[in-house]
Amino acid sequence: MSITIKDIAKDLKVSKTTVSFVLSGIGSSKGISASTQKKILEYVEEKGYQPNLLAKSLYTGISNTIGVIVPSIGDIFYAELVKEFEVEAKKSGYILTICSSERDVLQEVKMIRMLRTKQVDGLIIAPTEYCGQELKSLLKENFPFVLVDRYYPDLKTNYVVVDDVETSFVLVNKLIAQGKKKIALITTDTRITTISLRNKGYKDALNEAKIPFDENLFCEVKRNNYAHNLIEVLDNLLGKVPDIDGFYFTTHYLALETILYFIKKNINISQYGLACIHRNPIFETLAPSMYVARIPLDEMGREAVNILLNEMNNKTGTGDKIGYEISLSNSISN
Repeated sequence: MSITIKDIAKDLKVSKTTVSFVLSGIGSSKGISASTQKKILEYVEEKGYQPNLLAKSLYTGISNTIGVIVPSIGDIFYAELVKEFEVEAKKSGYILTICSSERDVLQEVKMIRMLRTKQVDGLIIAPTEYCGQELKSLLKENFPFVLVDRYYPDLKTNYVVVDDVETSFVLVNKLIAQGKKKIALITTDTRITTISLRNKGYKDALNEAKIPFDENLFCEVKRNNYAHNLIEVLDNLLGKVPDIDGFYFTTHYLALETILYFIKKNINISQYGLACIHRNPIFETLAPSMYVARIPLDEMGREAVNILLNEMNNKTGTGDKIGYEISLSNSISN
């Protein structure tokens, strides 16, 4: 017969709450002495205690689990960001259940609903496209969640993003300072708020430098099968503007694919000024002179988890969100 938290508390003459805190990994933060924690952990190891997590979550309404939904866990940006979520959540005794929407809004909605049935205590969502109705339902039900990397101006939600306009403005200005005047914008789905803001920063930099905006240099790559689509975009771009002298990439994966395109075509990369938001370690080898905005993933992860924990601990039942809106600054390097 398996033992319970009640059995452990009785045998060790401590409270059930104390046992629960220790087994959840938050004994120290709750002021439980090291000796008591050691005693409990040694006891459960000796007895082979296995908690019934489902029963516990159904009974308490708390699973100590956070659901995370990102567009693609295979993307280096989201993989690194999820790692930061995990590090921060662990400090408070939470584990993550991670899902990839594969940049499909219907899949994203399905994942939100699935995670809720799994009794997660809150959600961190890096949304793909507009799943506004599902988010409105979360708001109405006062279910704790926070958006990262993107947000929706028409919804009052918690979110953590970087200052995309300012970052793009600074990056493009770096290229202009090099004397570049025909700078291509290689971008993707402009329906995404993040991308539209980065595009705005590009245009603002040109406007301040009194460089006319050229539609031929504005290149939007369809996100689905982007690696293939980008080839046609670049072929057309170089055909129309052979004297192009710079490239600004609104995402790291478009930058990487463009660099690979240059290599395959035997095009000298060094003739162009390059700038990109978010780093990929391979850039240091393939394009060491490229200006790169380093997104503060550690800060983004920490802020997102702490905002969510605050939401989970301060439910009011009114359906009102606290409304954290945090914009982080990037560092520029090359």
